[in-house]
Amino acid sequence: MVGESTFDRGMHVRRSVLGDAHVDKANSQITDLTADFQQFITNYAWGEIWTRPGLSKHNRSLITLAMLIALNRKAEFQMHVRAALNNGVSAAEIKEVIMQSALYCGLPAANEAFHATSEILNQQP
Repeated sequence: MVGESTFDRGMHVRRSVLGDAHVDKANSQITDLTADFQQFITNYAWGEIWTRPGLSKHNRSLITLAMLIALNRKAEFQMHVRAALNNGVSAAEIKEVIMQSALYCGLPAANEAFHATSEILNQQP
């Protein structure tokens, strides 16, 4: 693990999963209102959960996509589609997660996820 503190490890994983450009943009938009939240997600989500050894980043991405479909969180879902691609998840695997989600989360949720994923894939070089 890279870094001495939970925050440093979290920032390393956050950058490796989301990409430097995303993290730099998020960090540049920190305000007095959002600073504590950014600290929280870097420590807790990225430094404590995403660094656990029990699942690969690849598998964590698949699970995260399924949960975001269930919660109907388009912006977060699209962010994590990009992250999943960074983690080596294929478009075919994302499709299968959406198909599985159609069964358990409903057709409207899956339809939205397909549209959201297509927007991201169409941006890829």
